[in-house]
Amino acid sequence: MSELDPNVHPDAKREVEILAAESELYAPAAEVVSNAYLPDYLALRQSALADITAFWDARATEMIDWYEPYAQVLDDSSKPFYKWFVGGKTNIAHNALDRHIKTWRKNKLALIWEAEDGEQRTFSYFRLWQEVNRFANVLKSMGVKKGDTVTIYMGRVPELSIAMLATAKIGAIHSVVYGGFSEQALASRIEDAQSKVLVTCDGAWLRGKTINLKDIADEAVRRSPVVQSVIVYQRTKQTVRMEQGRDYWWHELMALPIASSKCTSEVMDAEDPLFILYTSGTTGRPKGVLHTCGGYQVHIATTLQYVFDLKDDDRWWCAADQGWITGHSYIVYSPLILGATSFMYEGSPDFPYPNRWWSLVEKYGITILYTAPTAIRGLMRYGEAWANRHDLSSLRLLGTVGEPINPEAWRWYHRVIGKERCPIMDTWWQTETGGFMITPTPVVPLKPGSATLPFAGIDADVVREDGTPCDANEDGYLVIRQPWPGMARTIWGDPERYVQQYWSDFAKQGWYFTGDSARKDQDGYFWIIGRMDDVIKVSGYRLGTAEVESALVSHKDVAEAACIGVPDELRGNVIHAFCILNNGVNGSDSLADALKQHVRTEIGPIAVPAKINFVDSLPKTRSGKIMRRLLKAQVLGQPIGDTSTLAD
Repeated sequence: MSELDPNVHPDAKREVEILAAESELYAPAAEVVSNAYLPDYLALRQSALADITAFWDARATEMIDWYEPYAQVLDDSSKPFYKWFVGGKTNIAHNALDRHIKTWRKNKLALIWEAEDGEQRTFSYFRLWQEVNRFANVLKSMGVKKGDTVTIYMGRVPELSIAMLATAKIGAIHSVVYGGFSEQALASRIEDAQSKVLVTCDGAWLRGKTINLKDIADEAVRRSPVVQSVIVYQRTKQTVRMEQGRDYWWHELMALPIASSKCTSEVMDAEDPLFILYTSGTTGRPKGVLHTCGGYQVHIATTLQYVFDLKDDDRWWCAADQGWITGHSYIVYSPLILGATSFMYEGSPDFPYPNRWWSLVEKYGITILYTAPTAIRGLMRYGEAWANRHDLSSLRLLGTVGEPINPEAWRWYHRVIGKERCPIMDTWWQTETGGFMITPTPVVPLKPGSATLPFAGIDADVVREDGTPCDANEDGYLVIRQPWPGMARTIWGDPERYVQQYWSDFAKQGWYFTGDSARKDQDGYFWIIGRMDDVIKVSGYRLGTAEVESALVSHKDVAEAACIGVPDELRGNVIHAFCILNNGVNGSDSLADALKQHVRTEIGPIAVPAKINFVDSLPKTRSGKIMRRLLKAQVLGQPIGDTSTLAD
C-alpha cells in the first residue's frame, strides 16, 4: 500500500479505488457454471495461451464448415499481413444459412423484427435463406460479380441483413454505411470502395419522424458518379425521386423471374475479402478496414458461443445497428452461424416512453441483452420504475459493448435489469479486431467496470512506451502480442496506412497497438481507461477521462459526462467537463461547485475540473462513443476534422 496520502495524491487515491473495486467480486452462481457451454473455460484459456494456433485450429473445425480444408492455420511470413486458414475454401452465407436448411433448424426462427410503430415480422431460417438467394440473384442481374463492392445505406430493417448476406453469398464485398450519415460521408465511402451498386431505402423511421435516405443517396451519387444502379427498399412510402435507368424498387425486382429462390454460394478462399467497414480517425479520411472470409467467421462464432453461452432456446438481442462492426459480427453473422434466434428493434430505447426496451424484453422473452453503456446510462436517467413495471425474468445474461462501463452504471444494470442474477459480459474489442478480445464468460468472476481477462487465444498485455510490462495498477498501452483470426487484414487501398496506424508504435516487438490505454490489477483483470488521446496529463499525473467521468456520473444529479484536457501554462493541462443532468435538475454555479467537490472526494484535488459545462447532449459516433476530440476542437477553436461518424 502506498504511503502517499490518498486525500491529496491522485495516484494514491486511484490505488485505493482499485483495491476497493477488486474486493467487489461477483462470483458466478453454481447453476450458471453447471449449465454453461464451457464450465472449464478458465482451464481452456490457459491451454489456449500456451498454443494459440492449436486453439484456433480446433475452433475452425468446431464452428464452421469448409468446402475444402485449409493446409496451414497461420502464415506469418509477411508480418503484419498475417493469413489464417491458408488454402481453406468457405462462404459465410453457407455457414449462416445454407447448412441449416438441411437440418431441423430449417423451420426455426432466425429473426424476429419489430418496427418503431409496433409492426412485427419474422423470418424462419428457410424464409431468410430464400430471401437472401432471391436478392443475390437480383445483384447478379445488376452485373455484380465476385470481388465487386456493393455499398449498402439503409435503416434498421431486415433487408439490410439480407443485402449483406446476399452480397457475401455471391462473393462480392459489402460496404455498409450507417443510415444516418450525410451525403458527403456516403459519397466518400462509395468513391473509396468504387461501388457500382448502391442499396438504400426511401426513408427510415426515427422517433416518429422519417429520415429521407433516398434524397441523401441521390446527392451522394451525384458527388460520386461511379454508381450505376440504385436499389431502393420501400420502408416509409414517402415520395422520392426515381431516376429511370438507374433507380429500381426492391419489391419490383424481387417479383421478377430473375429473383429465383435458388442461388449457389460462391466458393471463397479464406483470405478473400468479405467486407469493408469505415472507421474515422482523429484526422484524415475514414479508414476502410478490410475483413476476410475465413478467420473472421471462426473468431466471431467462437466468441459469441463461448462468451454468451448461446443455447437453442435463447432469444438473443444485440441492440446495435447492423451498420457497425457490432452489428456485422453479432447481429448479422455469428448468431446465424450458430443457428440462434435473434431479435431486432427498429427504434430508440426510450421512444415513445422510457420502458420501450423493457416491454420488448417481456413481450418476446429475450434471454440475452447486449447493448452499450451509453444506452444504459441514458435509461438510468429515468429511474427504476419504468423497468420495474415489466417482467424481466426471461433474461439470463447481460452484456455491454462500445466503451468502458462505469461501475455505477454496471451496478444499476446488474441490480435493476438483471435482478442480481444475470452475469454481465463486459466486452472490449474494436472494428479492427473483428470480435471480442477482452471479456469474461459466464463462469468468470466479475468486477464492476473491468472487462476481466483476454479471451481464450488472445495474447493481450499492458505495457510501457518501451514495451516493458506495466506493474499492477500502472496505466499503460494496451497491445495484442500475437495475431488472431478475426484481425483486419489491411486498410482498403492503403496498406502503408495499415502498418503505420496499428503496427508502428511497437514495431520492434511486432505487436498490434490498439490505441487504448489500460491497466491490469494484481489478479490480472484488465481495466480499459480509453483512447490514448483521452488520457489527460495534469501536473505530470496521468488521468483517464473515464475515471473523472465515472466520478461525475456517480453524483446523483449527473446522467452522463465527458471530459477533455485543455492546455494550461501552469499545469500542462486542465480538465473541462461536460455534464448531462438527470431529468428535473437544472445547472447552476452551486451545482458546478458541488460536482467539483464530489470529484475531489472521489479521486483527489488533481482531478477537479477547471470548468464544468451543463449541456443537453454530447457529440457521439453512431455506435455511441463520445467524440471528445470534437469537444476539444470546439473549446480550442481548432478545425473539427472528420465528423462523418457523428450521430447528430
